[in-house]
Amino acid sequence: MMIWIDGRSATAAQKTGKGQWTLRLIEHLLPHIPLVVCIADGEIPSQWKSYENCIRRFPSGVMWHCSVAKALPRKDAIYISPTSFLVPLIVGTSIPCIPIIHDLIAFRPEPHEWKAKLIERCTLPRVLRCARHILVLSSSTRSDLLARFSREIGTTPMTTVYSGPLEDAPRSTEDDGRTILCPATLCPRKNQLRLIRAYAALPKDVREQYRLLLIGARGWHDGEILKAMQSTPGVEWKGYVSDREYARILHTASILAYPSLYEGFGLPVLDAMQRGIPVFTSSRGSLSEVAGNSALLIDPENIEDMTRGLLQLTTDDATRKRLRASGPVQAAQFSWERTANLVLSALQSIQRTIS
Repeated sequence: MMIWIDGRSATAAQKTGKGQWTLRLIEHLLPHIPLVVCIADGEIPSQWKSYENCIRRFPSGVMWHCSVAKALPRKDAIYISPTSFLVPLIVGTSIPCIPIIHDLIAFRPEPHEWKAKLIERCTLPRVLRCARHILVLSSSTRSDLLARFSREIGTTPMTTVYSGPLEDAPRSTEDDGRTILCPATLCPRKNQLRLIRAYAALPKDVREQYRLLLIGARGWHDGEILKAMQSTPGVEWKGYVSDREYARILHTASILAYPSLYEGFGLPVLDAMQRGIPVFTSSRGSLSEVAGNSALLIDPENIEDMTRGLLQLTTDDATRKRLRASGPVQAAQFSWERTANLVLSALQSIQRTIS
């Protein structure tokens, strides 16, 4: 049985969280199963270099989906779709497909990239009806999916596969004593505007000691965020940074601030906890699920609550010490090996029904 997977998001020059997740999943699947990684014109990641014979390129753009659907064997193949549902939509039930649902952002009221929202709203319900197995990244996403699409899912098996941290990193011992880090694409859902306003409300001496450093590419509806960054002393923005630069900045950060309104998982929270960096994050959905009791949870729509949280983490040594100790313990519950094994179990269950 040959397993085909969409690897395009993992080869993007500026990878989003979905791209990072797909990159690591493929890296951990390649040694274990016969895998065909379908890409377009992106550069092959260094993690895949020894498996170049497993990688197939297809024309980029709209034709990519049609080309992959046409190339898929009609027997002895399974297709994994981690970011786009167009190929499963094209092949229907003729080939066993596994859609991976990161989140239901496209179905929420927060502003989102309109094209992605339209495509997902049109494709996901149909794909769920045809799926042979469904994978989700968190119990929160599983609940959201069942609440909205229980009829489409029916009796289709669903597995929560979680995630692992960006890399196997040691605990941070290089806290620079001055950086509150927020790594996220600039957009309303990531909630940078309220975070900046909460930071601006901190006492002057705290703002003089701590800078608020935002890293991430521009997204959508980010005009107000950019204006607030430019007009608020102590706020810096680096734009998109490489994986290596992100790891370096994260390792020296004093606090990770991730007050997103909605996430399917929340990789930066896991990355920070693994290193023992105190985390300030939203009490909603998957973020509280990932963080457990090892982060300071706040109401992401309450600026006063966010300010209180920032003040506690910047001035309360006991809270920082507690989170530094409990973060790595919580993060150790998640690993790429665990995620890959759960995906492999789903593949094996499909193979048993076919054979």
